[in-house]
Amino acid sequence: MTDTRGLEVLMGAHGYLRAVVVAVPESAWGAPTPCTEWTARQVLNHARVDQQGYGLAITGGRPDSDPFAPADALAADPSAELEAVLRLVADAYAGLPADADEVPTPLGPMPLPLAAAAAAMDAAVHAWDIAVATGQDAPLTEELAEGIWPVAERLVDHLRDSYRVFAPARKVPDGSGRADALLAFLGRDPQWRPGVLRTS
Repeated sequence: MTDTRGLEVLMGAHGYLRAVVVAVPESAWGAPTPCTEWTARQVLNHARVDQQGYGLAITGGRPDSDPFAPADALAADPSAELEAVLRLVADAYAGLPADADEVPTPLGPMPLPLAAAAAAMDAAVHAWDIAVATGQDAPLTEELAEGIWPVAERLVDHLRDSYRVFAPARKVPDGSGRADALLAFLGRDPQWRPGVLRTS
């Protein structure tokens, strides 16, 4: 039986990112985010290029800019620009054999469920960054966090140590949910809010 959980997680993460982006007021795109060097607009540009990378790793080609110095390609309609990229990724994954043992990704080849979950992790965490930055009540769900955990456990420490793409993991109180634990593992403060300085 083919494991389709990774694809389901990816579609869930894309849905989360779409919903958050649609709800951002035009005046909020300059808001600071948990990614301390970037505004909400910069985080979305980064997330867009990252997702583009996951799609093009399969279909061929390169993203239109460096995800860590992303071009501002959001134009007048951020949702439309994002949608084009998410459709590219969805179509690329839909075109793969359901039992693919090796799928090319920007992080190297992986089995299909892990490759899809890696793309999902990137989309979901940046959706959360934008949501909290722009004052939305749109938390990362426990279900989505649960689906991302296997790839986070496999990849994040290596990425953190080798490329410093995640801040150090944070501690969360005993009894915290899976979503808060995942955000903390990815270097986020699950209680982060704009203008609130927290050191623990």
